[in-house]
Amino acid sequence: MARPAPPVTPMCPPNSNSNTTHPLSLLPKCTSLRELKQLQAFAIKTHLHSDLSVLTKFINFCSLNPTTTSMQHAHHLFDQIPQPDIVLFNTMARGYARTDTPLRAFTLFTQILFSGLFPDDYTFPSLLKACASCKALEEGRQLHCLAIKLGLSENVYVCPTLINMYTACNEMDCARRVFDKIWEPCVVTYNAMITGYARGSRPNEALSLFRELQARNLKPTDVTMLSVLSSCALLGALDLGKWMHEYVKKNGFNRFVKVDTALIDMYAKCGSLDDAVCVFENMAVRDTQAWSAMIMAYAIHGHGLKAVSLFKEMRKAGTEPDEITFLGLLYACSHTGLVEEGFEYFYGMRDKYGVIPGIKHYGCMVDLLGRAGRLEEAYEFIVGLPIRPTPILWRTLLSACGSHGNVELGKRVIEQIFELDDSHGGDYIILSNLCARAGRWEDVNYVRKLMNERGVVKIPGCSSVEVNNVVHEFFSGDGVHSVSTKLHQALDELVKELKLVGYVPNTSLVFHADMEDEEKEVTLRYHSEKLAITFGLLNTPPGTTIRVVKNLRVCGDCHSAAKLISLIFDRQIILRDVQRFHHFKDGKCSCEDYW
Repeated sequence: MARPAPPVTPMCPPNSNSNTTHPLSLLPKCTSLRELKQLQAFAIKTHLHSDLSVLTKFINFCSLNPTTTSMQHAHHLFDQIPQPDIVLFNTMARGYARTDTPLRAFTLFTQILFSGLFPDDYTFPSLLKACASCKALEEGRQLHCLAIKLGLSENVYVCPTLINMYTACNEMDCARRVFDKIWEPCVVTYNAMITGYARGSRPNEALSLFRELQARNLKPTDVTMLSVLSSCALLGALDLGKWMHEYVKKNGFNRFVKVDTALIDMYAKCGSLDDAVCVFENMAVRDTQAWSAMIMAYAIHGHGLKAVSLFKEMRKAGTEPDEITFLGLLYACSHTGLVEEGFEYFYGMRDKYGVIPGIKHYGCMVDLLGRAGRLEEAYEFIVGLPIRPTPILWRTLLSACGSHGNVELGKRVIEQIFELDDSHGGDYIILSNLCARAGRWEDVNYVRKLMNERGVVKIPGCSSVEVNNVVHEFFSGDGVHSVSTKLHQALDELVKELKLVGYVPNTSLVFHADMEDEEKEVTLRYHSEKLAITFGLLNTPPGTTIRVVKNLRVCGDCHSAAKLISLIFDRQIILRDVQRFHHFKDGKCSCEDYW
């Protein structure tokens, strides 16, 4: 039996006062759509329901903190106005832009255009935000054309939202063309462009624009700093990140919790966990995002137990976790083999905290089982999900099959992947290497034939190292077929030294049946990680930590070599790959070979 609704205290005054009280005088006391409808009923009773000022205020109320239901009611009220002006439409568009159905604003916009009204500089920002939120590029282009026609394309309110729309739709070149046409860009416009570059993983362009902003003597905002710190994190540029930290403190941006949180994330991704901890411990206020950032920092550096301990401390402080918090916890459990703890947090996030698992949480669980060698359990976990599995989930399991040498399951998994997406070169490489390791060369040739037929290209390995505030990039294979340079000669000598202390190139990782062992060894020698580490050895003082960032998973042979290099040269090497950090010191790695 349904529970009866609680009694609602009437907002309307007694009938004796109904003729003297205006509905708008009661609007400030209104706290919900239900109460607004009571007020609307009172307006009807007092014959004010057709009053333009009353309807306008009601629509403003519905659009202030919009929901799908409140905007439906606002739309109903809007339709009752015979000749709505552009200001009222702008209110509706602003409300729709902040709901789950932003493009409904365009239905109204069509009516406005047919009625003969001209949009103004407040119309386009809301409509462009709606396009950005649902990546409606075509509608955004049409709005851009209309803004040009009306002479508003370079307006101070329109330009930033145009740039934001294009960046949200991953059209960075279009966004840049809009930006470059602005004669005197303001800090808001710079922020839109810098944020777009940061979100689009183009950190060098973001930092270049930040320097341009400074050259124009424009004062950055906290939004600027968030994107600049994110760019430093993407590059893994610790020295630049430290300079930005000093800039943050000097200009008072550390009073913003979000900026401090971005600093934690930046230091963690640049390989300096101690600096991340220092920022966290000195925060006067810590919100959920700050705690989550620190938990994730411990996780990606392989300190699973510290991440778990920090979560318990977070709960004692009375801070509620969110989906990012649990993502960090599950990641920590996955990379340190805490299988049972991982399941406890996974099931507890919904049951104890009301946090609904998302695709990334499911991916962590597949990774957790895969790393532990429980591959069939991982397969059944994916099959039993309440949502349709994505290629990323299956790729996580495929990678685990590669690590554990399970060819048969790997072939079953890749069939699932190809049904969803057959354009990702990494999938073919993992299966090809898996088959090669098992000596199944016919399968290897078949996979490579598929790659050629489908035009799939392997992503080259790329590693970068920061020296004297300059980030240097190296690609795998550089030097194999080129004239020897000082760097290559140094790497050749380095490999000779490594062999004297027991290094044996793992040529089984080069999967070419027709290649001699000597050729395989040369191929391994010029992997991007080794080139970057050697460059660091040549160009930094003895004892300096070398920090390397790689775009793919670290190669097993390079992992072994890095351990020995850290021992021979008494150097700490911090290598960030696509999955985690590896801290090499005294011949050991922080991952303890569980990666």
